[in-house]
Parts: sequence; C-alpha cells; structure tokens
Amino acid sequence: MKIDLTNTTSSKINAALMAARRASGSTAAGMVLTLVIVTDEGSAYDALKAANDASREHPMRTLAVIKRAGRSPRARAETRLDAEILVGSDAGSGETVVLRMHGELAAHAQSVVLPLLLPDAPTVVWWPENAPLHPAQDPLGALAQRRITDAVTAESPVGQLAQRAQSYSPGDTDLAWTRLTGWRSMLAAALDQRPSHITAAVVEGESYNPSVELLGLWLLNRLHVPVERVVTGGPGITAVRLRTKDGDITLDRPDGLMGMLSMPGSPDRQVALKRRETSELLAEELRRLDPDDIYSTAVRTPVERLREHDDTVPAAAEQIAQAVEASVAETDGGPTGPVGAVEAGKKPAAKKAAGKRAATRDGA
Repeated sequence: MKIDLTNTTSSKINAALMAARRASGSTAAGMVLTLVIVTDEGSAYDALKAANDASREHPMRTLAVIKRAGRSPRARAETRLDAEILVGSDAGSGETVVLRMHGELAAHAQSVVLPLLLPDAPTVVWWPENAPLHPAQDPLGALAQRRITDAVTAESPVGQLAQRAQSYSPGDTDLAWTRLTGWRSMLAAALDQRPSHITAAVVEGESYNPSVELLGLWLLNRLHVPVERVVTGGPGITAVRLRTKDGDITLDRPDGLMGMLSMPGSPDRQVALKRRETSELLAEELRRLDPDDIYSTAVRTPVERLREHDDTVPAAAEQIAQAVEASVAETDGGPTGPVGAVEAGKKPAAKKAAGKRAATRDGA
C-alpha cells in the first residue's frame, strides 16, 4: 500500500499510518526499532532498498529524511513537508515513510522526525553518504542510541577515519568496520586452533579502502606487534599474513568471493569470505545497540602507526649489491668467485696498513 501526502504534518502522517495498519488487518505495530535514514534523492532508492531487506530480520519503522532546501530565495522561503507512506510488501517487514522537507523546514528535521519515532523503542540514525562531522552532535543524531556512518563514501575515505576518531561518541559505528566481521572471526578462529606467538602482521588491500586500515589497527591493538600495510589492486582486502617462527598464518582472498586459510602444519582450506551487500551490513549493525568498545579502540588509533610497504627499498639494495660486486670483479689480479671477491677486497687494505706502519717506524 502506498499513500502520498502533500503539504502535510507529522500528526497527519501518524494518522495515515494507523489507518493503513487497520486496513491491512494489523492493529499492533510489532516493530522493534526506528531507523532514520538521512539521505538525498540520488541515494534514497539504494538506501531504502537496503533498509527494506534488513527489516525482514528487524521489523522496524523506516523514516527517510530527504532535505530539499532549494537553490533560489523563493524556493527556500517555501516551507513544506511532503510524505510518501509505504506499508505492506512495499515496505518489507515494517513501515516506511519518505519525508521530503522543503525550504527552512530542512534545517529543523528533528522537529518532524521526533513525533514519528516509535514509543519505547530504540532509534538508529544512518547516513549512507555525507555524514556530519560530529554525528552525536547532529540534531538527528542526538535522538538515536546508535549512529551509523560509512567512511568508504567520503571523498577521502582514509582521512575520514581521523574525523571519526576525533568526533567519536559511544554509540557511533561505521560500515567500514562492519565489513571486517568475517575477517576478524576467521583470524581469531585460526589462532584458537593453533596458538602461536605472533611476531608481525601484514595487511594487503586497496589504497582507498578504510576497512584495510581498520583491520591493521585492530591487529595492532590486539596482538601488540608491528603491522605492515601493503597496497594491492583489490577488491577490498586481499590478504592478511601473521608471522610466526614456524611460518606464516595466511588468509588470502584475491577475488572477493572465497578465501584460503593456510597454517603451518595444516592443509589449506577454503573459507567463505564473500563481500557482503549493504543490507547485510545494516542488519548486522542493528543486532546490537550498545556501544562497540573494540571499534572505538581501533578507530582512535592513529593510522600512522601502520608501516607502509615500500617496493623501492629491496630494489635499491639490490642495485647497491650489484655495483659493489661489479667493482670487486674489476680488481686487478683478483680471483673470481665469492671467496676471491673477499680476498681481492682485503689486498688494498693490507697494503695500505703495511705502508702506514712503515711510515710510523721511520718517523720514530
């Protein structure tokens, strides 16, 4: 069922929701939370589709807030609220209300959203894109117990992590962290099966993917070992290597579908590490509404503590070694081979030392 309301109010929207519920034969709400999506027209379709899919696991009331302040002075002066109500199969397992706020009303979205929140139920706010600098201080974010952002949609995804760390408040989370659940579970299970002393770790992945940095920071905090960051072509995270004295524990996923877990003394085996859809990530975040202390520790660790891999260092070292080897080989009368190179390197030094001793003796 779809209901369009033009130039309406929050009370009229609530009345329309009650009437739609009675018409469908259900007088009880039966929903566990309110999800507020702050988005624009360009991202509204994908965000609502993800929310509807997630509602099959978490029946909820979804409020999509679309701010349309207007570009001209006349458009900004026109204050109007339009609503689109979806109930039944069009809204998943719950209710969906799309709120389009025109003019100055766009700056006071919380006054429209507050009367529409489910009573005695938690509230979650999700910014699919263009999250505020301080989600907890945002007027809509202040209404929620949980605030979900997504650093990967920012202009500078890795730089966005620094902003998330600076503005962190209990209840904040990011979908870049949610994407790591499978990796963290597999690595923890691998160490449970084979307890080992980890000496170092390597995380490989795309350069612009903040999940790679968060995974490295998580390993840094949990294992207290140096973590190296290696840039690859992706997709996403491609491999994690844990260095031990017996060999590397490696979790490799080159195609974004299946991973290969390799441990010293054990046969390699495939594990499911498919890159998940936004609806699956959102459903996972809605399972827990308490603060995520592990995420807060990881995101507030400076990214600079990860060591960047530099391919030029081995190449430069190899060039220097070749130059030394070539100069030694050109020594007059020097024998060939590694031993001959060492002996050839000793002869000039020995002659120089003998001459110095003779000069010292003559001067005495």
